[in-house]
Amino acid sequence: MSTFPEFRTMSVQLVVPDLERSIDFYTGLLGFAVEFRYEDFYAGLYRDGHSIHLKSGTPTPEERLNRRENEHLDLLFSVRNIEHTYERWLNDPAAEIIVPLRSMPYGKEFYIADADGYVLGFLE
Repeated sequence: MSTFPEFRTMSVQLVVPDLERSIDFYTGLLGFAVEFRYEDFYAGLYRDGHSIHLKSGTPTPEERLNRRENEHLDLLFSVRNIEHTYERWLNDPAAEIIVPLRSMPYGKEFYIADADGYVLGFLE
């Protein structure tokens, strides 16, 4: 028997300046649902067994810019039918595409920025 704990789920926590705007982004564009809210500064979002936690705060603008300029991902989603997803979001103002659809040795990918500048990668 392993001495390591059994993981049931894992969540990422993003620090966001406007909780409502971030909730709107992740529920509206990516189809997450609000799983819970704690007062006016914390929320958990859930979809397909995956969760994102949002906490009110002030992310560092320099770090957001650095991650974007250097193509450092904050979240990576593995998807099917990436061309369809890309085409669907190509003209959606909520999906700021920062790296267009491209083929890489490990698959096809594209990146968008969320409402707070977090870099989201989509890979097939």
